[in-house]
Amino acid sequence: MLLSLLPISELRGGIPYAVVSGINPISAFVFCTLANILVIPICFLFLETINKLLLKFQKYKNFFDLYLNSLRKRKVKIERNYETYGMVALTIFVAIPLPVTGAWTGTLIAWLLGLKKFRSFLAISLGVIIAGVLVTLIATGILATLNFLL
Repeated sequence: MLLSLLPISELRGGIPYAVVSGINPISAFVFCTLANILVIPICFLFLETINKLLLKFQKYKNFFDLYLNSLRKRKVKIERNYETYGMVALTIFVAIPLPVTGAWTGTLIAWLLGLKKFRSFLAISLGVIIAGVLVTLIATGILATLNFLL
């Protein structure tokens, strides 16, 4: 579970480690996926808190106003399609079982773009579940193949 909470490994490291350690793959999937989903509100809270603190510094405020607000304004121009397709893209991005494409990065992207938190939470959670299924299937398949070969 601890690996599933960390930004780089997330459940992509937690599930294989648990399976190799002899933990039931279904239990590994459930606990690692739940731990990884728990990261989403924590990350949103952290980003909001740290942003409020950093906005007190003029250089950060200038950077934030110049780059992030302009990015968010461009998003508003195409709002209707963006909310729908942006959520699908966010889900697909998080579902790709590679390092740095998980809940931490998905939440950061959603926050940077100013997406609605609840919808982002649902999209990222769905992506985490899909990634968890894929990683579990891969981890158990590789382990089964290794046992067969040995």
